[in-house]
Amino acid sequence: MNEERKVALVAGANGVIGKNLIEHLETLPGWRVIGLSRRGGPGQIAVDLLDADDTRAKLGNLDDVTHVFYAAYVDKPTWAELVPPNLAMLTNLVDAIEPAAPGLRHISLMQGYKVYGAHLGPFKTPAREDDAGHMPPEFNVDQQQFLEKRQAGKTWTWSAIRPSVVGGTALGNPMNLALAIAVYASISKELGLPLRFPGKPGTYDSLLEMTDAGLLAKATLWATGSENEAFNIANGDLFRWNDLWPRIARYFDLEVAPPLPMSLDVVMADKEELWTSIAAKYGLEVPYGVVSSSWAFADFVFGWDYDMFADGSKARRAGFHEYAETPAMFFRLFDEFRKAKVIP
Repeated sequence: MNEERKVALVAGANGVIGKNLIEHLETLPGWRVIGLSRRGGPGQIAVDLLDADDTRAKLGNLDDVTHVFYAAYVDKPTWAELVPPNLAMLTNLVDAIEPAAPGLRHISLMQGYKVYGAHLGPFKTPAREDDAGHMPPEFNVDQQQFLEKRQAGKTWTWSAIRPSVVGGTALGNPMNLALAIAVYASISKELGLPLRFPGKPGTYDSLLEMTDAGLLAKATLWATGSENEAFNIANGDLFRWNDLWPRIARYFDLEVAPPLPMSLDVVMADKEELWTSIAAKYGLEVPYGVVSSSWAFADFVFGWDYDMFADGSKARRAGFHEYAETPAMFFRLFDEFRKAKVIP
């Protein structure tokens, strides 16, 4: 096989992470990209990774794949319920690709700080890749253990990428914090209200970090040169909402009022009619059902009344030195939402 020929298979092609990874790979010479998603799309294969037969049927002839980038995810209401489907999707993909693609070199697994128990409550910060594990269930851990066992004795390698909250522009997925903030601010403005921080008491003052989707794409590709390693990847700066929130309000020409804990998933449940009128007024092109997909995730993030950050020095020591400024990332994303007529 020609060593320069690289074929990327990206699972989760329509998500915040997968979409930006594909866009990055398509700018690079020597790569051919195949996207996978449940609903499909241009240049994508529509496949149900939960269905082993469908996965084998759709992917079993992809004999030239060299790199698998796994960023697929299915949501469930409890931590325990997340494990079986998310482990099954990865297992089904590897079961289909490994025997079909003799030139497979690397499998990249997208994870997150749940590996450290960050979703359960206050945890050790900064979190390090070699921190002790925690009581299951946790699907990210199960996925990594699957890859570790599967890779034994094989020529391909794996990497596990652990970003913080990812900032990107992909629509219609359940984990886009920037979009949730932009829509919340736009609705507040239309109602003549100040921009109140809706999180738990304590969240406003806690330390947090973000991961720019473009930065994450570069890091994910860089990590394919590693052999069976995990890396924390974040922008490189820390922030508190008490400093960033007023700056976000200024971006939208809004005043700031004291924080008021509330569930966006609850208070935004009746806003479709209002959004329809906003869309008509400003010529917006995205319906409420699409822009309202991340309220529950925003509630989750705004519920972190404890520090949420990791130690990113392992990646730097290994050779990845790129950074992103978090406030600038948010404002760029808001600009892109406006340009795409997602928000006024």
